[in-house]
Amino acid sequence: MTILQHSADAPSPRGDGVDMRAPSGAPPVVWRRLEGLADYAATVSAMESLATAIGAGVSPETVWLLEHPPVYTAGTSAREGDLLDTRFPVHRAGRGGQFTYHGPGQRVAYVMLDLSRRRPDVRAFVGALEDWLIAALAEVGVEGERRADRVGVWVARPDKPAGVADAPAEDKIAALGVRLKRWVSFHGVALNVAPDLSHFAGIAPCGVRTPHWGVTSLADLGVAADMSTIDAALRRRFEAIFGPTVDG
Repeated sequence: MTILQHSADAPSPRGDGVDMRAPSGAPPVVWRRLEGLADYAATVSAMESLATAIGAGVSPETVWLLEHPPVYTAGTSAREGDLLDTRFPVHRAGRGGQFTYHGPGQRVAYVMLDLSRRRPDVRAFVGALEDWLIAALAEVGVEGERRADRVGVWVARPDKPAGVADAPAEDKIAALGVRLKRWVSFHGVALNVAPDLSHFAGIAPCGVRTPHWGVTSLADLGVAADMSTIDAALRRRFEAIFGPTVDG
């Protein structure tokens, strides 16, 4: 997925290893894990309200970890032809990007940070989110990679047939789609832990139709990591890039 708002004329490259921590003495980021399946529309509404409050300085920066019931969401660049099967509800999301799927077994992290206090550079922020996911995946033995022309985190699949001109097969394991309003971020990332991958067949995920680019998950890769293990890795690696957190 892509982003909704671009930064300055000469943005930093993605994945430059930038430290995105807030200034010394800033409050920690509230880290909250929501149990059960969170209704998509209600969650987005609450997230937008919280992002506004963060921008006004009346609420702390926050990360929500959650799962949604099966749903397709369309970003601002979504093409109608990429919705192939309306088996699940479809929501128009204000984030950047195209169509994606959310559902049980996928860890969604909504990241609400005030970049004006950190680094007001959208491209650097997206790179930091990718760095975060790649580092968390490394903790469970998976080598995640970024691609210069595609936002998200990918894994090489040498076990699958190559594509045109022997292009290597690879699958997306994590998607990114963010929005910024007055430099406060919302929406975020989605990491496939153990979702039903057949549910992605109803869309062209993030507009991808190339046969040798698919979608995978930790379970599909043979990694038996439960959600609590992934959450712990995500928190450790988040703090290394974005700074301390506190339970919410």
